[in-house]
Amino acid sequence: MSCRVVIPARLESSRLPGKVLADLDGRPVLAHVVAAAQASGLGEVWVASDAPQVLDVARAAGAQAALTRADHPSGSDRIHELTQAQGWAAGDIVVNLQGDEPFMAPALLSAVAELLRGDATADWATVACPIHNAEDWLSPACVKVVCDQQGRALYFSRSGIPHLRGGAAEQPPPGALRHIGLYAYRVGALARYCQHAPSPLEELEKLEQLRALEHGLRIAVHVAQTPPPAGIDTPADLERARARCAAGG
Repeated sequence: MSCRVVIPARLESSRLPGKVLADLDGRPVLAHVVAAAQASGLGEVWVASDAPQVLDVARAAGAQAALTRADHPSGSDRIHELTQAQGWAAGDIVVNLQGDEPFMAPALLSAVAELLRGDATADWATVACPIHNAEDWLSPACVKVVCDQQGRALYFSRSGIPHLRGGAAEQPPPGALRHIGLYAYRVGALARYCQHAPSPLEELEKLEQLRALEHGLRIAVHVAQTPPPAGIDTPADLERARARCAAGG
């Protein structure tokens, strides 16, 4: 059973076009992401992109790189194209590290891969962390997840779940979890997922992992006590990332 890290890196993004190529402490954002993937020690690191200039940066950073279509609805679909083109085995594990996460802890990549490797009945694995403040609890940008007694995801939502009946709706209930968008998949399970069009719940919440749940895939959840630093979605996020680097973070 091989394990690889794949970084889907679309050049154009709605809120910050070209962000994966933006300068961050003297290197492109993508180069920092590749370095985090390499530090995990999980195996080959690949970048899948729709832009040759992104692939050039990936190769310069030491990753393998592959050109993929521009019309994929999600990073998972982009990774699926790569797995099929490379002919990876159905039981192989792929960790999906988004191309705008330069500060992702390598230990989290290892943890999500090991969770899936150790649970033969799971199809995907992902990460969550506790929610401690009202700002995150109330924000639709903070995706919440609830799990069953075996640590499998039951549902993801931008709304506050679980709802504490009779409690203060503006405060997180005990055990509330924030989802972190880091995934590991078995190649065969990813193929089953990508056979389906975006699902009704996925379209409502704009959360691709709901397509997996709607079609019966089982998602194991690793709970980390400390969340990774935020990724880069907007110009303000990029400036915060630059300030973090300048401060030695």
